[in-house]
Amino acid sequence: MGITLLLPVAAATLRKRWPAFAGSFVPLTLGVALIAATGLLVSTSAGLQNDDPSAPSLKKLLTLMAGMSGFVSVFVVASTFAFAAAGRRRETALLRTVGATPRQIRMLVLGEAVVVALAASLCGAPLGLAVAPRFARSLVALGVVPEDFSVRISAGPVLVAVAVEVAVAVVGSYAAARRAGRVRPMEALGDAAVDRRVMTTGRWLWAVGHLLVLSTVLVLLTTVPTGTDRDPQLRDPQNLPVWALLIDVMAVMAVALFAPVLVPALARVLTLPLLPAPGAVGLLARQNALTALRRTISTATPMFLVIGLTGTVVGSTLTFGDARTVQSREALRAGYVVAPDGGPVLTPDTVERLRALPGVSTTTTRTTWLNALTAGSDSGAGAPGAIAATVVDGNARATWELPVEAGSLEALRGSSVAVSGSLARANGWQVGDRLHAALDDGSPFTVEVVALVRTPLSLAEVLLPYEAVSGHLGAGPDPTAAFLTTTAGNPAPTAVPGAVITAATAWGGRDDARSRSDTIAMTAVLGPALLYALIAIVNTMLMSTGDRLRDFAVLRLTGANDRQVLSMVGVEALLTAATAAALALLVTTGTQAATLMLIGNRILESGPGLPLTLPWTAIGAAATVALALALASSLVPARIALRARALDVAAARE
Repeated sequence: MGITLLLPVAAATLRKRWPAFAGSFVPLTLGVALIAATGLLVSTSAGLQNDDPSAPSLKKLLTLMAGMSGFVSVFVVASTFAFAAAGRRRETALLRTVGATPRQIRMLVLGEAVVVALAASLCGAPLGLAVAPRFARSLVALGVVPEDFSVRISAGPVLVAVAVEVAVAVVGSYAAARRAGRVRPMEALGDAAVDRRVMTTGRWLWAVGHLLVLSTVLVLLTTVPTGTDRDPQLRDPQNLPVWALLIDVMAVMAVALFAPVLVPALARVLTLPLLPAPGAVGLLARQNALTALRRTISTATPMFLVIGLTGTVVGSTLTFGDARTVQSREALRAGYVVAPDGGPVLTPDTVERLRALPGVSTTTTRTTWLNALTAGSDSGAGAPGAIAATVVDGNARATWELPVEAGSLEALRGSSVAVSGSLARANGWQVGDRLHAALDDGSPFTVEVVALVRTPLSLAEVLLPYEAVSGHLGAGPDPTAAFLTTTAGNPAPTAVPGAVITAATAWGGRDDARSRSDTIAMTAVLGPALLYALIAIVNTMLMSTGDRLRDFAVLRLTGANDRQVLSMVGVEALLTAATAAALALLVTTGTQAATLMLIGNRILESGPGLPLTLPWTAIGAAATVALALALASSLVPARIALRARALDVAAARE
C-alpha cells in the first residue's frame, strides 16, 4: 500500500472525524493567536521606560506574560494532538490489518497533523494581530503600562508563534503515531480500548531530568555559589519573585510529566467512596478512568493547569508580599510611614506640611536610575547597564535599622553612597572607593562609598543622599513615601492633607499599594494563560465526549438508561476535576515550600520564619470554575448524543 493510496483514507477520515480535528484545530488556532499577541507586546515594550522608575520593569512583566501564555498553549496543544492521535487506535489497527506499514501510518497521522496545524496557523496569525491591541488596552486599564502604550505590528512574533505551535503539534502527534505504528494489527485491535504503558521510557527520562534541573535551580538560587554572585539576576533578592515564578512553571511541568504514575493511584483513592454505592455508575466511572488513562490525563491537563498555576503563582506572590512586609517592618526605626493619598507620589506641598509637624523628623524616599555604576576608571569593575537607587532625603540612620557590614550610615550625606554588601562583594567595592556613573539626565556623577549595608526589599541596593543628586532630578520624580520619627514625649502625628499616615507596626500587608501592584502584575501574567486554559477545558471535554458515542450506545443496548449514562459522565467529570485538584494541591504545596526556602535563606535570614500556607480561596475558585466548565461541556453534548437511537450509533462505521 503506497502513500498515495492513503490519501483517500485521509480525506475520508477528515470528513468522518471532523469533530476530533476541530478539537485539535481550536486550541492550536488560539495558541498561535495568544503567542503572537503577547510576542507583539514584548517586542513593542523594547526601550519603553516607566514613568515611575521604582515600578517593575515593563519589559520583564510583559515577557513573563508571554512566557506563561506560551507555556500553557504549548502544553495544551501537545496534549490535545497526542490525545486526538491516540483516539484513532482502532482505526489505525484496521489499516494495519489491510496492509499498511508502520511508516505509512506515521506519515498519515503526521500529514493530517501538519494540514490541521497549517490551517490553524492561517487563522491564528490574523487573530493574534487583532487581539494584541485589545490586550494592550486591557494592560492600560489595569495601570500596568502608560496610557499612550500601543502595539507595533511586526512579522517576527507572528512567525515565531506559527513555527512553535506547528512544531509542537507535529511532535505531539508523532509520539502517538509512533506508538500506533509499532504494534501488531491483532494486538492493536485487542488493545483498542485499554491504555498500557503510558509512562514510557522517554517520558521517564524527561520527568527525572526535569526534576534534576528544578532541584539545581533551587539550590543555585538558595546558595548563590561563588562565581554566580556577579549576575544581578541571581544575586539581587528583588529578582527572587521572578525566579519563583519560573520554579512554579517548572514544578507544574514536572508533575504533569509524572501524571501517568500519579493519576492511576489518585483515581483509585478518590473513587474508593464509590465502591460501596448501589448501582454500576461509580464502578463504570472508576474503570473508565483507569483503563482509558490517556483520555483521563488529557482531559485533566487543562484543569490541572488552571488550578495548579493559580495556586502556585498566587501562593508565591502572597508569600513574597508577606516576607517583604515582615522584613520592612523589622528594618524600620521610624514610628510612622506616610503614603500618598489618591496618587502615586507625595506632592511638594504635602512634604512641606509633614516637615512642619512639631516634634517630628521626616525622611522621604524616591527612586532614580544610575547608568554604568563603576569604580575608578575601570568600566569593567562595576554594574553594567542601569541600576535603581533609592534617594534618601533625611536621616537614614534614624529612619532604618540596617545591618552595617562596614562604614557608617551617619556618613551618608553630600557626595556619598551606601551600597548593599552583596552588590559590593560582586563588584569588589570597599568603603572609601569612589564610584562613577551617569545620572538619569546624562550628567556624570561621582560619589564615595561610606557604608556597606544589608538593604530590605523596600529599598534599592544603592542609597544616595538627596543633596548628591538634587540638582539633577528636575521636575521629578517626587517622593513616593515618607517616614516620620517622633521625639520622646511628642504626640502621634495628626492627619495631613494628601497623605495617609500609618504606624510602622501596621505598615504593609496585603492591602497596601505595593501589594495591589503585585496583584495587578499577577493578573496580567496569569490572565491570558488562564483564559486559554479554561477554553481548553471545554474543548478537551467536548473531544472526549464525542469520541465515546459508541460506548454510550453499547451501554444503552445492555440495559442502561439515559439517566445512568449521564450520571456516569458526570461522575467521570467530577473525578477528573478532583484528580486535577489533587495534583494542583501537590504542586502548590511543593512550590510554597520552595518559596519559603528561598525567603528563609535570602530575605528573612535572621528574622522570624513564615508558616507554610496555601491560597485556599484562589484554589477553590479555580477548581469551582474548572469543574463547572467540565460538567457543562461533557453533560450537554452527551445529552444531545443520547437523542439518537442506540442501535444506529452502535452500527455506524468508524
